Amino acid sequence: MVGVDAPLLDLTAVAALREDLAGFTVDAVTDLLGPVAHAALGREQPVPARQVLAAVAAGDPGGTLATLTTAFVLGTPVPRRSTDAALPRLGADGAIRLGLLAAAGAGPDDELRPLVDLRPYAAFDALGAADWWVVSDLGEAASGGPLREDHVLGIGGASTTLARCAIRRPVQRALDLGTGCGVQALHTGRHAAELTGTDLSARALAFAAFTLALNGQPARLLQGDLLSPVAGEQFDLVVSNPPFVITPRRPGVPAYRYRDGGRSGDDVVRELITGLGPVLAPGGTAQLLGNWEHHRGEAWDERVGGWLDASGLDGWVVQRDVQDPAEYAELWIRDGGRPDPARYDALYSAWLGDFAARGVEAVGFGLIVLRRPPAAGSRCRLRRLEELRGPVDRPLGEHLAGCLQAHDWLAGTDDAALLAARPVVAPDVTEERHHRPGQEHPEVVLLRQGGGFGRTVRADTALAGLVGACDGELTVGQITGALAQLLEVPVAQLEAAVLPGVRMLTADGMLIPPAVN
Repeated sequence: MVGVDAPLLDLTAVAALREDLAGFTVDAVTDLLGPVAHAALGREQPVPARQVLAAVAAGDPGGTLATLTTAFVLGTPVPRRSTDAALPRLGADGAIRLGLLAAAGAGPDDELRPLVDLRPYAAFDALGAADWWVVSDLGEAASGGPLREDHVLGIGGASTTLARCAIRRPVQRALDLGTGCGVQALHTGRHAAELTGTDLSARALAFAAFTLALNGQPARLLQGDLLSPVAGEQFDLVVSNPPFVITPRRPGVPAYRYRDGGRSGDDVVRELITGLGPVLAPGGTAQLLGNWEHHRGEAWDERVGGWLDASGLDGWVVQRDVQDPAEYAELWIRDGGRPDPARYDALYSAWLGDFAARGVEAVGFGLIVLRRPPAAGSRCRLRRLEELRGPVDRPLGEHLAGCLQAHDWLAGTDDAALLAARPVVAPDVTEERHHRPGQEHPEVVLLRQGGGFGRTVRADTALAGLVGACDGELTVGQITGALAQLLEVPVAQLEAAVLPGVRMLTADGMLIPPAVN
């Protein structure tokens, strides 16, 4: 892609660079910087890392790892001599030709200025550990100024969240919608036979092409707005960290392409939810992140639920966080760079005025899972909207896939079949019992989920006893019958009391049905 001010894709030179970067890993950089400087860098505070690297350079001026970290992680100029030593196959001239560095002169001690952020990325998802390199634009700390509107973002919190949440089961055709620099494409390429990435930004696609080539990941990359580049096609999996940030459509408010989809309010997320159906193959799944507005006088789940109803798809929306309009404005104004006070106030007023015009009281953030049924009317539709706060710090893909399977099983299982089933308590479920001093029986029993969304369910004695006996040997009916005798209540009465809880725990992945065992 020529003329988009991005790295040049020369496959031979990229292959040489890949060999040169073999030791440039997250673990190696962490060991080099130490825990304090590395943690500060994660908070976008480069000063401790600069001090560490300056001390390292004083003792070993040509150190490969220190040179690569100084140039491509901190964005600090490095001497040509050190660059040639750190990149023995590509060389400084090769890096300049690829658009990774800019030269101030041709002498061995002349400095080369980094033009991109090129850093190692260590990931752990449902398929296990992986090590890659990701190429993007320099951040504000390295560039020394506000971001350009066509800035190509690197590895961010939203991208790692989506990577942890995506279902990592083998698929034939996968789409990374809004690929940016290619982070989701790297993950998705591990389990998709055919990978397509799309983006409105030509610069983003150029960076994605370089990132994917550097990691040996083939993909088809298409330019266009949202779903338009793949109209008429179908995919088994769609993943998307789309430009969902709600931005005022007012003069003077920058529209950063990596986060702003060019629509008013939360219309980007609405368009995706209601429009993804035609690009999903029967049984296909889409997973995306998004923001949605909480309007005065309307519950958020009613509003977003209306989008699900219009989509005709299975839908599961999990709201993970909520911010008031002021918090939201502060977050995204700062995200684009630190403006001067007068401009900051003007942007702040624009954001608050935009929200007020639509009666927005808060903004929700969360995960959306959509699925196209295998056939029309084939089973009971999934429609689930819930709020589960807190960070996602573990892979969720297998949990989500298991919950979808559990839904399908429950939809085809009446109470008689449920009583005949032999579910198994999930291995991550633990039980807490709380007694008052001197009491024999617990007053509170809590079932805690160690994985998944980390749910906590308060159970009565009967439900807790049933869960404790679910080892796959006895049926739900047999366990319930034994509990009824123990508790001295009619069997039918106890069945009516516990079966809704069994369904709930199964839907949440705390009990695993036979079909998923």
